[in-house]
This record gives sequence, C-alpha cells and structure tokens, in this order.
Amino acid sequence: MEESGHPLSEKARSVLPRHVAIIMDGNGRWAQKRQLPRVQGHRSGIESVRDVFRTAAELGIRYLSLYAFSEENWKRPRYEVDTLMQYLAEYLESECRELDENNICLKAIGQIHRLPDPVRKQLSLTCDVLKDNTDMTLVLALSYGSRTEIVDACRSIAERVRSGELEPRSIDEETLSRHLYTRGIPDPELLIRTSGEMRISNYLLWQIAYTEFIVSPTLWPDFRRTEFLAALEEYSRRHRRFGGL
Repeated sequence: MEESGHPLSEKARSVLPRHVAIIMDGNGRWAQKRQLPRVQGHRSGIESVRDVFRTAAELGIRYLSLYAFSEENWKRPRYEVDTLMQYLAEYLESECRELDENNICLKAIGQIHRLPDPVRKQLSLTCDVLKDNTDMTLVLALSYGSRTEIVDACRSIAERVRSGELEPRSIDEETLSRHLYTRGIPDPELLIRTSGEMRISNYLLWQIAYTEFIVSPTLWPDFRRTEFLAALEEYSRRHRRFGGL
C-alpha cells in the first residue's frame, strides 16, 4: 500500500467505516519482550495512538474509539496505574493543539469520577477546548466497563419509570441506547483488537452487536499506519449481511 496520496484501494475507500473502535492490547508484552519496564510499553503505545488518529482523520473516518483504561485495570500494581494516569494527563495536554488544528472533538466514556483529580481536570479542559470541532470525534474509554455501563443505563431507565416519566411498555432498544455512555455516538462498524487475543474484554458489548471484528497479531506499540490500513482493507472485503443473505 502507498504511504502517500490515496493509501487504500478504491474499494476500501468507498466502504470506509464511519466508526472504528480499537482494543489497544499488548503494551506490557511489548515491553517485556525488550526487557523493559511494563510502563515503557504504555509510553511507546502513545505513538501508536497518535499515528492511528492522524490516519483516521486523514481518511475521513468520523469516529475513533480507543479502549484506553478498563474498569478492571484498577487492579494492576499501584505504580503502573499511577504511571498510566500520569501519561494520560500528559497526553491530554500535549495533543490538544494538534487535535484542535485537525478539527477533532474529544469525548470520554466510562466512570470518569474514578479518575484522579488532575486527570479529570485536564480531561475537562481538553474536552472543552475541542467540543465544537466537527471533522472527527475521538472517544476515549476511561475506567470503562460495558457491563457497568448497561447496569447504569438500566438504573437510569428504572428511575424514569418510577417517577412516571417513562412507561415500561415504551422501552425498546433505542431507549437503552440513549441511556448508555455512548449516547449520540453511532455503533462501530469495525472493531480492531491488537496482540492476537480473541476477547472482547467487556468493551462496548451492546454497541458491537453487528460489528465486524479484526484481530491483529501486532502488539499495540507496533500497530501504526500500515497495520491500520491493512485492517481497513480487510474490512472492505467483508460482506455485512445483518442476519440477511
């Protein structure tokens, strides 16, 4: 594939997904293979984030969702979690200008209240600066767990029923979708998981009902433009039937 001009085949350009979600896996293994501290893998993974969002913006993909920190990741060693939070705050500050120059909006989904105060403050500042941008939306899943998201949605719906605001018989799929963290964001057409693992890892369980999956053997810090374009080419060869023929 070419690295300039049109980087994809004509067919791939004609069927680009509107929304790509990525499970960024393999940072720790990447570092361990090089006999480096695990946190070095996370820092190197930031370069992949930068490369992928630049490529997505260049191609005109409208939504890019990145699984940055799961609800389960809080169980990791304190030093690793603290370092990840530090990197996150630094990233939110350092990338703000480029995201703004590229007309990219930033949204965050998950239990944002669990993030350390400095991270929440920087996240709020960066999202506020970028809130009116319209070319692409970068969605960061932070302290995110899809089962918790669905439970929270059910609780919210139950409160509306109890208050008389909502009739039980009127509840449908769209009702639940409107109460998820991702309300207003279309479901992803493509989900990419790096590092070769065949798991969803509690990510967007409701939203990926008809999403195409591509598992790349590449560890996240090595997943760059070339690997992303290869995934988009593979997606263009899929026949999406949605249960039909």
